[in-house]
Amino acid sequence: MIFKIIKNINADLIRLILAITYGSWFIYIGIQHFLDPDWFEPIVPKIIGYPLFWVYISGLFEIMLGILIIIPSSRRIASLGFILFLIIVYWANINMWINDIEIGENRLSQQGHVIRAIIQIILITIVAWIGKLKPLARN
Repeated sequence: MIFKIIKNINADLIRLILAITYGSWFIYIGIQHFLDPDWFEPIVPKIIGYPLFWVYISGLFEIMLGILIIIPSSRRIASLGFILFLIIVYWANINMWINDIEIGENRLSQQGHVIRAIIQIILITIVAWIGKLKPLARN
């Protein structure tokens, strides 16, 4: 019994540290959408138009979800929101990949885009665990 309690405390502590780190990083990136929107605009798919609008909206969602994932009582809904958000915004990364778009004076190689895709999957997995979404979390 004591080992189960210790295991749960460790999982909860790791979840807390990850939630704060994850949330803080997305809050920072979200703020960057407002401070330097020109950096993000090139990867907005032309087909949807209004790149500045989409940069601001995505930045706003990153800030809101970042705050919500830090708050324990809102982690589940925030993790669901993050998963949906990360799937939707990945289309900008696909656009960058297919059209070989430079961002921040850098152009990713094919290997760089594959690594970016793997990172996106890892981000989704982490946020699902933070939010205790099944089947990634048992408690």
